[in-house]
Parts: sequence; C-alpha cells; structure tokens
Amino acid sequence: MLNARKLFATWKLRVSPRLCLTASAVILVVAVACALAASSATQNNDDQGFSCSNLPNFSALKNAIASATAAETSGLNNQMWATLVNRDGVVCAVAFSGVNRAAQWPGSRVISAQKANTANAFSLDASSNSNGSGQAGGLALSTANLYSAVQPGGSLYGLQHSNPVDTGVAYAGPSANYGTAADPMVGHKIGGVNVFGGGLGLYAHGHLLIGGVGVSGDTSCADHNIAWRVRNLLGLDHMAISASQPAVPGPASLFAGDSTHPDNIIFDITPNPNGGTGNSKSGFGHATCPNTSGSATLPAVEP
Repeated sequence: MLNARKLFATWKLRVSPRLCLTASAVILVVAVACALAASSATQNNDDQGFSCSNLPNFSALKNAIASATAAETSGLNNQMWATLVNRDGVVCAVAFSGVNRAAQWPGSRVISAQKANTANAFSLDASSNSNGSGQAGGLALSTANLYSAVQPGGSLYGLQHSNPVDTGVAYAGPSANYGTAADPMVGHKIGGVNVFGGGLGLYAHGHLLIGGVGVSGDTSCADHNIAWRVRNLLGLDHMAISASQPAVPGPASLFAGDSTHPDNIIFDITPNPNGGTGNSKSGFGHATCPNTSGSATLPAVEP
C-alpha cells in the first residue's frame, strides 16, 4: 500500500494549494478504501454458501440420473431430465439419462429446472431460526408435498402462479447444448414453481440447505422416486437426527409418521363428495399415478 503522507506530498505539488487535502484527509480516504475492500471480502466469503462449487458437477449429476432412472420400476419407464440449482436458484447443472437430448420428453428439461427451483425456494434449514421466529430444525418441502395445498381452497392456493419461469433462460440456445455441461441454463436463475412430484431440497453435512434437485420425464410419482434416489446418490440428504442436531422435518414426518423420509410423497387423498381433486388428510397429499409404487421403500435420509 502506498504511504499516505508521500501520496499527499506528490499530489500537493501538482495542484493548487487551495484544492489540497490535508494529510489526515488522505489517510482517511485510504482507510475507507481498505475498509470497503475488507467488507467486500467478507461478503464474498458469505456468498460461498450460495455457490455452485458446493454442489456436485455435471458428471456426478449425469451418473446419478442414469443410475436412479435405471433403478425405478414405477411409472412409464421413460428416460429423465435432472437439474441442480444452488440456494440462490442459479442453475448449476443439467443432465439427461438417455442417449441424446431427444430420448426424453423435450418439455421436461425446463420442468426439471422448475422443480429444482421450487424445492429450494420453499425449503429451509436451521438458519431460519432466530429472534423467536423460524424453524429450529429447518423445514423440507418437496414439490410433491405442494400438490394438495395449492388446489382451490388449499392453504397455498395460487402459489403455482408466483415466481414465473424466465423464458429467456429456459429456451436460450443452442439446443445442441441442452443437457450437457454447457447447457445454456447453467449460470442463470430459472425461476418457476412446480407443484407435483420430482423436486427436493439438497441438505449437506450439518443439515445445511444448499439448493435443490429437480427431475422430470415420467409420471410425477416416478419423478419423485427418481429425484429421491438422485439426492441419495449425490450424498445430499443429510436430514436425520444426529447427536448435535434435530432432524429436518417435513410433511411426511410431521403428518404421516415417516421420520426417516421427512419430505416424501404422501398418498392420503380421499374422494371429495362435492367433486374436485379430493381431500388430503395432511393437507400435503399427492394424487396417485399410473403404476404407482416404490415410495415407501426409498432410502432413508442420512444424519
């Protein structure tokens, strides 16, 4: 760093004395600049928790979606899309399980990103708890948990119309890069709210919420199961009780008695005699799908 008094002396020789700053003023300017630099460094450190560097890379996601899709026996047996977003909703990776981008429903690419954004946007960790408000252990909401709550008369009706997808991000080209490490969505905020199965929050060690995963391409029930396996394969399902931390709760653990699968899909909708989509006992139930199976045997979340 330049010596402030020498800086002052040099500057004084070049300008009118009437415009000269005192040496103490120059020192103050330098001190303020240093403080701003330190503040910027601190902010950068804080933002590391919202970085794609904390999430698995493209290759890891590609391998996970391929393995999880192969393991699924419910639904239509389709190939799948998968997307990871960070805590700010920035897309970090997009991959597909088939041999090329046309082997999966093309429309499911954006839906997978929308699901990842939703699960991240409406889940919490323990940092939400302060000054008498928030959730002590966080709160995990899968996109499957939102199905009943957003129906007419539901407690979250209208949620699906908020936070629209950024179409400029969703449909940017070139299409040849879709589902590759150079997918045009990567590095941008996708937005969007999806309210059926396939999106899950990502919890790192210490129950830290670092983003979301979204999967799409089959029935919404199969999407949920495959997303669950992807999260498990990536090692980002640290939600179970540990020696020092309470479990991360979700609708399945709070209302369906499933403490080992807190944000699992819940099938508790019964017919409504007045019509409509039916009544969910928990308020977070999901409709059944063609060839629905397997959600009760998914891997338990980790400590």
